[in-house]
Amino acid sequence: MTTGAVIVTWNSAAHIGDCLDALRLHEPSVPVAVVDNASTDNTLHQVRLRPDVLLAANPENRGFAAAVNQGVTLLPECDLILVLNPDAILQSGLHPLRAEFASPHTAVCGGRLLDASGQPQSGFEMRRFPTPAALAFETLGINRLWPSNPVNRRYRCLDADTSAPCDAQQPAGAFLMIRRLAWSEIGGFDEHFHPVWFEDVDFLYRLASSGWTIRFSPLARALHAGGHSVSRMRPNDRELAWYGSLLRYVVRHFSGAGKAAVCWAVFASAVPRAAVRAVRGISFHPFSVCTEVMRLSLAAALSGLLAGREGTSRERALPSPVHECAKLVNSGDRSPH
Repeated sequence: MTTGAVIVTWNSAAHIGDCLDALRLHEPSVPVAVVDNASTDNTLHQVRLRPDVLLAANPENRGFAAAVNQGVTLLPECDLILVLNPDAILQSGLHPLRAEFASPHTAVCGGRLLDASGQPQSGFEMRRFPTPAALAFETLGINRLWPSNPVNRRYRCLDADTSAPCDAQQPAGAFLMIRRLAWSEIGGFDEHFHPVWFEDVDFLYRLASSGWTIRFSPLARALHAGGHSVSRMRPNDRELAWYGSLLRYVVRHFSGAGKAAVCWAVFASAVPRAAVRAVRGISFHPFSVCTEVMRLSLAAALSGLLAGREGTSRERALPSPVHECAKLVNSGDRSPH
């Protein structure tokens, strides 16, 4: 099976050169497509210094999910596609990931992510699918205040043995090899998750629900800085994007009491979070975001239809008056990836 690599960039000039050079060092024959979401720094120049890389420079930020789908279509001859973050620097070849696709049932395999000290990024490189309790604990700040709680330990796979290749649920999207056939079968990444967050969780959940196998291999390794793009987003935009994508996932995959619990947790935590941010920033701007987050949570709880997918990526209309609130999640001019 032939392998290609897709890297999505947004103001990634500080990392993309090292990422591409490491990829070439370990996998010199793998075709690489970089999809840039309207960077305003030196990213495009860094990519163009490497003429063997296929570059798609978008005039606007299409979001991470749309850019990945775009990159996959740019490599039509590749059976396997490595999705690699620009701040992930390969430390090994990709053969351990490829080996997992010997089984025709394998749709995805994630690799080991290492921090700057060379230690595995436990709690990030592999997780289980989020439960209502896990997301409620996350939004209420319980996981931050009590990280060893049993719900968080299970969610972040802190109770799992990741020393050998194993079945997985949610390996990190920063270092993820995907079978094109599986990607095509479920319609790719859902581009309604914009600009970022939860698109990979949704993608993997839909694969698992369709009967595909998801794997993790610690034998493929990459150093990972983490958060280089989202850290450059404005705090208010970052918060609204995260909550919007979280609620989209909740409405799509939870129901009944579970959905209500997460929506309530988002609503209840909005004001305390805004107050903390306002004090730290000596600004009242967080309260405007707080209002929108609360409206989004009500939209999710009351309508049950932030977004829907029935076979294909397709929006379902929200009833008034919460429709305008939900449009915030879909807006293409909010925050960059």
